[in-house]
Amino acid sequence: MSASNCRHFLFMAYFVYILQSRRNDSFYKGSTNNLLRRFEEHNEGREEATSRYLPWDLVWYTRKSNRSEAVILEMKLKNLTVQRTMDFILKYPVDQEVGGPDVALVRQSGC
Repeated sequence: MSASNCRHFLFMAYFVYILQSRRNDSFYKGSTNNLLRRFEEHNEGREEATSRYLPWDLVWYTRKSNRSEAVILEMKLKNLTVQRTMDFILKYPVDQEVGGPDVALVRQSGC
């Protein structure tokens, strides 16, 4: 996928995502319509809730067709314990064909 196609793809849908802190292994769950921008905001310390635990890795995400679906899933994920979050990530791996751009590329803050 070319960089321009990747960036266009990232802005077309809503995303629900899980970040994991490299500092203390904690998780952060969120939703956005711009996954790349949001990931950069977290890792640049512009989000108060996550700035203390920098840096973050994007460990899971999925696309949703609208904001309502994304927020519903985000709220469900936020209610999971740490162990259940880890189980969820293992049970529902990101599908490269369905889930979107390569997670490894997004982790590096670019496509």
